[in-house]
Amino acid sequence: MPWNPETYDKFKNLRYQPFFDLANFIQPTEKMKAIDLGCGTGEQTAILAEKFENAIFLGVDTSIEMLEQSKKLESDRLHFRRSSTEAVIDSNEKWDLIFSNAALQWSKDHKELFPSLIRMLNPGGQFAVQIPVQKENVLNKILFELVQEEPFANFLNGWNRPSPVLSMDEYTQLLFDQRLKDIQVIQKVYPLIAQDHQTLYNFISGSSLIPYLERLEGEQQDFFIKTYQQRIAEHFPKLPAIYAFKRLLLFGRL
Repeated sequence: MPWNPETYDKFKNLRYQPFFDLANFIQPTEKMKAIDLGCGTGEQTAILAEKFENAIFLGVDTSIEMLEQSKKLESDRLHFRRSSTEAVIDSNEKWDLIFSNAALQWSKDHKELFPSLIRMLNPGGQFAVQIPVQKENVLNKILFELVQEEPFANFLNGWNRPSPVLSMDEYTQLLFDQRLKDIQVIQKVYPLIAQDHQTLYNFISGSSLIPYLERLEGEQQDFFIKTYQQRIAEHFPKLPAIYAFKRLLLFGRL
């Protein structure tokens, strides 16, 4: 099941605010070579390229569907490429800014990943990352509990995807151990006000739910979706509902 830009963009306003909050940490420098890991449709990368006029940006993503939307945005200072974060690390290329908004939660082992990324910074380079706090966010909790229950554990052949996201303390220590300065580690709630339960389901169906739906089809998938929607309704009995979606904003300079 490929990423669907239209489903993802239904909550564009909610997804953009943490992007702007993260971008505000970045200080412009001369001839800044920058990369946006998990750029999606490229719209946010284009905003960064416009904001930092002396920078050359490369946006990378693994989704063909998302990158298809980025073609119209390319310019002399803005390019896009299909690639994974891990492939970028393997390239050993150096950067003045490594930026990632709501993407690194898809990569494993952050205790190894983050130092590997920071080692790609040039002296004075900036590291700016935003990730959802999946282990604390209610819709993720409901999902992870459900996939460990029967019959869904059997449907999925025991597969599940534990979140790689670490604690604030662990990220702070990682940034410090890599000799970053001006460290900022902030957890912030970006509330979603939902008039109905379908809105809550739609919000997660465009992200964390995708890997599970990829492994199910037909009646199994239908039953899984129906049960998950019921669990959401049980957890949010009062409408309109407020979903306290938590995100971590991380910044540091080498």
